[in-house]
Parts: sequence; structure tokens; C-alpha cells
Amino acid sequence: MTELLLKNVRPLGGAKVDILIREGRIARIGGDLACGGPAEDGAGAIALPAMVEAHAHLDKSLWGMGWHAHQAGPTLEDKISTERRLRRELNIDPARQSARQVALAAANGTTAIRSHVDIDTDQKLWCFEGVSATRERFRDVMDIEIVAFPQSGMMIRPGTLELMDEALANGADVVGGLDPCGIDRDPKGQLDAVFHLAEKHGKPIDIHLHEPDELGAFSLEMIVERTRALAMRGKVTVSHAFCLGMTDRARAHALVEKLAREDIAVATTAPASRPVPAAAELRNAGVRLCAGSDGIRDTWGPYGNLDMLERALFIGLRNNFRRDDEVEYALHICTQGGADVMALKDYGLREGAFADIVLVDAETVAEAVAARPRRKLVLKRGKPVARDSQALFTVE
Repeated sequence: MTELLLKNVRPLGGAKVDILIREGRIARIGGDLACGGPAEDGAGAIALPAMVEAHAHLDKSLWGMGWHAHQAGPTLEDKISTERRLRRELNIDPARQSARQVALAAANGTTAIRSHVDIDTDQKLWCFEGVSATRERFRDVMDIEIVAFPQSGMMIRPGTLELMDEALANGADVVGGLDPCGIDRDPKGQLDAVFHLAEKHGKPIDIHLHEPDELGAFSLEMIVERTRALAMRGKVTVSHAFCLGMTDRARAHALVEKLAREDIAVATTAPASRPVPAAAELRNAGVRLCAGSDGIRDTWGPYGNLDMLERALFIGLRNNFRRDDEVEYALHICTQGGADVMALKDYGLREGAFADIVLVDAETVAEAVAARPRRKLVLKRGKPVARDSQALFTVE
């Protein structure tokens, strides 16, 4: 029997207790617990549930490849076409690059990732196969969920639909989509295809929706209609959903109510450059909200570090969260919110849950978000996978 005792830790900033971990799960939370295995003294550190990165692109990062000057033009189509060209020119190998990001994520306290992985007629299944290899290689340190993602469009690139179907038949977990109007210019065709694939393979859906204002609202309402018609309540996520940040707040609120009725989740990256869904409004309406880093130092932009404590900070700043309870909700989006959307089983700081735990030195949860201290210890199912913000495993 494998046991580990975390001593003198404060779950979510509460009173100091011991946490007994047995066979990868939290067996007991209390004071002065006995353990037949090793002990880790938290010295009063806050214990947080491990972070959940619910919107990443593990296949396309330039992390560890040296600095490459940004080349893409300003439009979404510019970024997509430039990336397609540079993948081969720079040898952005998806297996190598996704492995590097697994180590980076673990070092920052994340133990679960939903990654959108490009499927197109140029790359075919190269990206999917690379991230699938990483998922298998690091299955003991990171839960990775793969979204089959038609980054270059589906209807405008014949053959993509068949490749999506193949990826889903071979282990992709989620059906992806992208801007049904703005990219494919065929919202009915794309959404019919996406929902058909989901029905055929019994998979959930996660659709990128960058489309702003009324264009995005039109696409969002089509997503809602199909979710209702095909009885997919609770199985659909809309990523970005910039249209929910429109200036017409009454219109946005009506859209939020429709999402709530069909239990359609929203994933946000809280970018500074776009209107974003209002986190408090979604919470009040009962819409599940998760978060992610999106691209990490890739051909789309030079930013990012897979630090979900920092992402919670961005969410707080973008939503003008100031009170401690508001900042705590920002972290909730990056932990339990992501776990809910990914349907992670037995997640959280409670007896019986898997021991995916992060220790940080801070007085309160709000200070942990504001200060983003080093990750003192990261556990994946009771096993140390990072210490002092450094992964305890190698990827090269």
C-alpha cells in the first residue's frame, strides 16, 4: 500500500491540517494523522486543487525552440496560413513540443489539459498522432484530452471532415469546430458536420467562436438549436465566445440565458485585446465557465507560460474582480470549472478524491492569485511531479 502524509497544510487557505494520501487518493483530512509512508511538511502552505488547463494547443508551441520573430499578419486567416507554412519550415514537431508543455504545465501546478489539435489536409493526422504519443507517454503525470480541431476550416478544405472522422475513431476525445461563418462561410454545413461527428462517435463538442457581435450571436444561436434538437445538453462547450462581450448587454444576457438552458459551457482565455464573456454574469446565470492559456509562444503570438494561477489573475483583471471572494472565483474557473467541463472524475480537495494537489506559500487564496508564488509541491494522484516550480521528470 502506497501512502504519503502532507503535514501542516491549509486546504484553500483554511486551518492547518494533515492530509493522508493512500493509493493516489485523499484518504483522510484531519489533525495528527498517522502514515506508514513518507511525509511532506507543508509548513503552513495553502493546499489548492491542481489547476486544469481547459483550452490549450499543445501541438503548435515554439517553447524551447529559441526565439522566432512574429511573421503573421493581423487577420485570423493570416495567422492560420502562416502557421501552416511554418510548421514544416521550423519543424514544430507536435510530439516534442507537446511533451515540453506537459513539463511546463506540471511545474506550474496543472495536472489536466484539454488540447485542441490541428486536423487539416496539409498536416493530416501528424499533430494528432504526436499529441497522442505524448498523452500515452505522460499518462501518469498529466491527464490530456484531445480535441480534433479543424483549424484551417472544414467545409472550405475538402477531405478535412474525413480526417476528423479518422482522428475521432482513433482516440480523439472531443469534436472541435471553428467560426462557422467567418472561416467556413457555411454555418449550416459546418455545424451539421460537427454535430453529426459527435453523434456518430458519442463525443462532446468544443467550438472556437471568435466571431464578434451579431455574427457571433447568429452562430451561437445555431449551436444552441442543435444542442437542444440532438439532446446534447451538458456536452457542448463554446471557446472564446467573444460575442458575449458585445456592448448590447441585453442581447448578450439573452444569449447567456440560452446557454444556461442547454447547459452549454464557455471557455475563456480572458484576453486583453477582445471583448470577453462577463464571468460574474455567467456564474449568476448558472453557465459553467472554464479557462485556458490558448497558444503558448507560437506563430500566433509570443506570449504565454501555461501558468493557470496567472490565468486566474488575468480573469480577475479582465472582470475587475477586487474582493477576495471574486478573486477566489477566478481561481475556481481555473480549477473546478475546468474539471467540470472536462468531466474529470473524483476531482477536488475532499476525502475520496484523487490527490492532485498544489502547495503554495500565501496567506490566502486571493494572495496566491495576486502574487503567483512558486509551486512548492505538485502532486498527481499522490505522486510528486514538480517541486519549487520545476518538473521532476524529463521530456527530452
